[in-house]
Amino acid sequence: MALAGLELMGFFLGIFGMLGTLVATLLPYWATSAFIGPNIVTAVVNMKGLWMECVYQSTGAFQCETYNTILGLTIDLQAARAMMVISSIFSVLACVVSTMGMQCTTCMNGSSAKSKVAGVGGSLFLLAGLMSLIPVSWKTHEVVQNFYSTLPASLKFEIGDCLYVGMASSLMSMLGGGLLSASFCDDSDRSGGTRHPYPYPDHTGMWRMPAGTPHSMPFHPVTLQKAANSGPANKNQTLNSHNSTSTHSTVPALDSRKSTQHNAAAGYDATGYV
Repeated sequence: MALAGLELMGFFLGIFGMLGTLVATLLPYWATSAFIGPNIVTAVVNMKGLWMECVYQSTGAFQCETYNTILGLTIDLQAARAMMVISSIFSVLACVVSTMGMQCTTCMNGSSAKSKVAGVGGSLFLLAGLMSLIPVSWKTHEVVQNFYSTLPASLKFEIGDCLYVGMASSLMSMLGGGLLSASFCDDSDRSGGTRHPYPYPDHTGMWRMPAGTPHSMPFHPVTLQKAANSGPANKNQTLNSHNSTSTHSTVPALDSRKSTQHNAAAGYDATGYV
């Protein structure tokens, strides 16, 4: 039950991380204009993202322009694009695989590889979080380094909202993947056709487990089948043997009781006449 709770918590954290990664990938709020020094006019706000650059004016106009070429972009921007897309793909695959392997689902029920499938889904969440953490950290370092450089104030940018969202989503994906990866520690066979062997009493009256039995064994109601297949003849034989056993056991008891009473009476008579 505790493992199922960990799997559910990890799965929901992975879902939130996937949604945050998609938001950070698509929106252009990776870097925003820094209003410092002489650049204190907030009528126009410039924003940069992975796919486009946008301008927001105080009149309410919002204009965006996508990057017209891929080869003309910088190497870090191309790598950030690729890593964020791969992270989103890994997150989607992790959701599908984890759904099949969690204990709360009926998919692959009765298979010994169910827990391993959930662990694979957690590993995919870990990879997705790591792939999104690298470009987000890289871009954050670049923005901070340029902010404290000798560039003009009009060319400096601050950390955008997408970087915060990307950082949080990557951490949630990694945490959720770590919780789901705990399914690898579950080595017990959860197949529907297995039962644990029951103890039986031996000749000393102690309850013992069958020697050489594994942790799980197939459950076959042999006793019920034998009882159902036995006819009235077996029942009559059982009753007759029980009656004969009770008769033989009561006769010596009666004889011993009579002998005890006779000896007591003899002793009384002897002492009475004396």
